[in-house]
Amino acid sequence: MDLSGIDRHTPRGVTGAPREAAVLAPVIHRDEGPHLLFTKRADHLGEHPGQMSFPGGGHEPVDATLRETALREADEEIGVAAEEVDVVGRLDDITTITDYAVRPFVATVVDREYVPDEREVAEIAVLAVEDLIDPANYESERRETDYGNLRIHYFHVDGYTVWGATGRIVAQLLELTTDWRIPEEPDRVVGPDADVSG
Repeated sequence: MDLSGIDRHTPRGVTGAPREAAVLAPVIHRDEGPHLLFTKRADHLGEHPGQMSFPGGGHEPVDATLRETALREADEEIGVAAEEVDVVGRLDDITTITDYAVRPFVATVVDREYVPDEREVAEIAVLAVEDLIDPANYESERRETDYGNLRIHYFHVDGYTVWGATGRIVAQLLELTTDWRIPEEPDRVVGPDADVSG
């Protein structure tokens, strides 16, 4: 995983969205290779309950910038302090079906046990990049929706499925930092009412 690809990337911004949010994509370096830290959202949350995500949340007036939003939310959700975080750069802003513009920041974090805030996070999962880029663990679909045709990525690793907005972030992160590439064609094309593979 070559994080310099993030630094060379010029991120695309989104303006005019009703709500803004930011997430931190934490990279943990281990002897066996790089890993990404994910959170599993608590089942009682109103938006995206039970889904895999990166630490993050909505921009608050107390945040001077979206970078501060990402760092504050990561601290609140998993207890990672600012001094344990080295922000490498940004990925493209993405929009979600809940009318958020989400700004992803990629950072390396200290390799230690993090404690989830049970009000928001059910579980923390640290997944190996080697497994995320394994073609056997990936599938995608093109879904016809009210928002247009969307390419949905699914990463199945260690019993977890990363998809949705987080899947889009992971796909770009891996393309910028590894030899992995999004296949030109999806595995299937589905209608708006099809069950989600995740």
